[in-house]
Amino acid sequence: MDLLRRKRAASRRGFLDDQFLIAMPGMKDDRFARSVIYVCAHSEEGAMGLIINQVQQMRFPDLLVQLGIMNEQEAIRLPSTARDFMIRNGGPVDRSRGFVLHSHDYTVESSMPVSEDVCLTATVDILRAISTGRGPRHALMALGYAGWGAGQLESEIAENGWLTCPANVDLLFDSDIERKYDRILASIGIDLARLSQSAGHA
Repeated sequence: MDLLRRKRAASRRGFLDDQFLIAMPGMKDDRFARSVIYVCAHSEEGAMGLIINQVQQMRFPDLLVQLGIMNEQEAIRLPSTARDFMIRNGGPVDRSRGFVLHSHDYTVESSMPVSEDVCLTATVDILRAISTGRGPRHALMALGYAGWGAGQLESEIAENGWLTCPANVDLLFDSDIERKYDRILASIGIDLARLSQSAGHA
């Protein structure tokens, strides 16, 4: 894939596609306290990512009804995997917009590969597929996203707002939201109790 070749080249230039951003304990912005963000796109123009460890109150069946994908009676009869599909708070920007990060075994024309294992799709096709059990093997859905202008994310990292590390697909897609922050830190050998606010990158 040409896109993946370009992404690998971007990675060599220091871009953070397919990486986790882990909020440092001193994070000044409460919206991102103890957050883990999966970076979907990063270039000279800026960056976009999804918070993966904050839960939304809205339930997936209610969202399907709201979007007109099905009526309330159909939503009641959804299989448990779809009924219990968690919706996350992806970030403070454009909170009415939905994004699905998912394994590459499912793609539609609008799907954007982020890595060899992960794609991003932002159309209702994938919601229909998930609701009928025909969706990707692994998926997470978020409303809203986190965005940075040119140079802004690099500046926040330099000021010690974030740690960065390569994304782990298992930790990305698992549903253990409560412990995700600590588990991702532990996976790169960092003990939160000892994490200095002047630490560098992982």
